[in-house]
Amino acid sequence: MTPADPHLRVVILAGGAGSRFWPASTRARPKQFLPLVSSRPLVADTVLRALQLVPVGQLRIVAGRHLESPLTAALPEVPPGCFLWESRPRSTAPALAWATWRAWRSDPDAVVVSLHSDHVIRPAAAFRSLVARAAGIAARRDVLLTVGAQPDRPDTGYGYLQPGEVMDGSGSGTDEPPRSVLRFHEKPDARRAAEYVRKGFLWNTGIFVWRASVFLRELRAHAPGIASLLPRLEVGDVAGFFRHAPSVSVDEAVLERSRTCAMLPASFHWDDVGSWEALARTRTPDQRGNTRAGDVVCVESDDNIVYSEDRRVVLFGVREMVVVATGDVTMVTTREHARELKRLVERLPSSSRLQRT
Repeated sequence: MTPADPHLRVVILAGGAGSRFWPASTRARPKQFLPLVSSRPLVADTVLRALQLVPVGQLRIVAGRHLESPLTAALPEVPPGCFLWESRPRSTAPALAWATWRAWRSDPDAVVVSLHSDHVIRPAAAFRSLVARAAGIAARRDVLLTVGAQPDRPDTGYGYLQPGEVMDGSGSGTDEPPRSVLRFHEKPDARRAAEYVRKGFLWNTGIFVWRASVFLRELRAHAPGIASLLPRLEVGDVAGFFRHAPSVSVDEAVLERSRTCAMLPASFHWDDVGSWEALARTRTPDQRGNTRAGDVVCVESDDNIVYSEDRRVVLFGVREMVVVATGDVTMVTTREHARELKRLVERLPSSSRLQRT
């Protein structure tokens, strides 16, 4: 299967709150709308990658209706018919069930590629090559494929995959063959993260590839609470589908239960940009280790991360700080505490938490 194959469909999941990027990110403007890597929002970078795989008519973007205005403004090249608007947030299992069902209804041989809107992937050519290979495997075999990334550090913010044996009949080409997935491991504590890396586990990138008919079969087998609602989609009752669907991830609902899961190792760099700390990995720091975005001046300062949208920020004689200036809020913390912003946001009064909404 080539990237231009008419059976290929790309689904981009574009919901989420991104509270670890507060105050720049809010419910009304999640992190996928921030230019954290390039001059474009993360979601625009993701759509650009997707359109190198399929024509725009084979692309679908799933998000909550409250994001309709910012999404359509950020993606003027995407026609209205390519957006699927969820009536209620229900996590990734119902969203992908809906998108996969639609793909299957339009083409019983459809192969679906699921991407998140807020990941960093480089280089694009390696990504395209791997997705094309995964799509070819999914077209021929009854498997649910995921992509595992090689960890370069223990990280408590990622889920992990435990690779199993090489799949039978995988061939003897130069590409690393698909393997079974022995187990999915949720986000661990620091000790277990180090143990997982030592044992050769891979990060679960959340990049999935499957034949639509195979996913729907596994959905019926392992997630009857969602599968039983598919007849609502048949009669056009999308609101009823989401009203009654459980809020559950596709990993928990299907992948962790299915015996058809397999994985391919990523041949590209992957980062889910989970916190402000990620900017030090996705942007080039200056000679003193400062990572800067916007109008920022650092004097006698080292290893800081500074993001400013609308004003000049000056640092003098400080180190290992995170400073974010946006709207009416300036947030200052240490790099160590920046990973815990979700806890901070939960403790803030709503008037501070919802800036820029």
